[in-house]
Amino acid sequence: MDPLHERVDLSPERAEPNPERAEPNPEPVDLAAALARARSLERPGPDTPAGAAVRAWPGPPHALPQAAPGQLDLDRLLRFSLAASDGSGRLRPAPSAGALHPVDAELVVGTGCPLPPGRYGYDPLRHRVHHLGRQSDGTPPGASVELSVTPQRTVSHYGHRAWPLILLDTGHAAAALWLAARALDLAEPELRCDGRNETPLAALHFALPQAAGRTSRPERARSGELLARRSAAPPLTGTPPRDALRAVLTTAARAGAGELAWCAAVGEPRPELVEPAPDGTLRRIAAGEARPTLAVWAARQAWIEDAGAVLLAHGCPTDADAPRIRRAHLRAGFAVHLAHLTAARHGLAARPVGSWQQADLGAALGGPPGRDWIVHGLALGTTHSDQEKTS
Repeated sequence: MDPLHERVDLSPERAEPNPERAEPNPEPVDLAAALARARSLERPGPDTPAGAAVRAWPGPPHALPQAAPGQLDLDRLLRFSLAASDGSGRLRPAPSAGALHPVDAELVVGTGCPLPPGRYGYDPLRHRVHHLGRQSDGTPPGASVELSVTPQRTVSHYGHRAWPLILLDTGHAAAALWLAARALDLAEPELRCDGRNETPLAALHFALPQAAGRTSRPERARSGELLARRSAAPPLTGTPPRDALRAVLTTAARAGAGELAWCAAVGEPRPELVEPAPDGTLRRIAAGEARPTLAVWAARQAWIEDAGAVLLAHGCPTDADAPRIRRAHLRAGFAVHLAHLTAARHGLAARPVGSWQQADLGAALGGPPGRDWIVHGLALGTTHSDQEKTS
């Protein structure tokens, strides 16, 4: 054993007995059929029990030890990204539809971390880990965070509309981890969200601090702004300034890695649909008022009709296979999360919008039907109510 690890106290805390371990993998789902049904006008049924807010990991909980110089600081990495700020679990830096948080995280820890190498389940409510076993042979130094889901949490409220939301939530959680790495001045983590796997849906690998080897880096995130992020409660009124809207769209398009197209429906004084142009400006792709239609498409959320602007990720055709569906939604959640932070930096109120029905944007703009669906959205405004959601 690494001599440093011999000095780390991993004795279990005094805690209530952990319940029987929950199933680690969801039942297989026909994702294409689930998405088609979620896009339909069928309304969800009554709520059902959501179950436990955290997977019932086996064994006793352990605190995350303080990182020594040169080690990967897992404690702060998780505090800045996935940890709840209160016992209800609602105050997490990553947003979630209905504040139901279906995403579960496992750590695969290599050398150079304050935890001994191995696999761990993470409890975001208590900010504790449960040792699950040995890491695989060939695990690199540093640590990976693997993101899987417990669908029941989201299905309990959204019913057949749940799966797109679950995938978007996973993308948001991945982005929260990615931004936490920036706040800690780590090298950009290796992000795996190609949609090929049902579980884990996404994973990020974090290298050790001394292995960063950067010649340049993007603007560093600040821990305070990550922990303060909240989805603003409606109404979100006031058209964003052109430069702020351009910055938000540019952030989303870059983070989306070309998987989807991006545009924004803008309100007064000149209602239109705009997209980022190659020269860095915004170009009009359609004139006229789109927000009332978007409000109907977005599960009839009437407040969207008065939003200052609505950022839209669109693509993912009707005939997309399961890997493409997963990839599109994971990337959309990831990109909207980063765009939300950019909006906050420009003084805008923002709220992700994940549930869309009959939202065939391409057909509405005169293109062939079934090719260009709205996948995710971010409502923007310059003013909003004093009360804020804690999603």
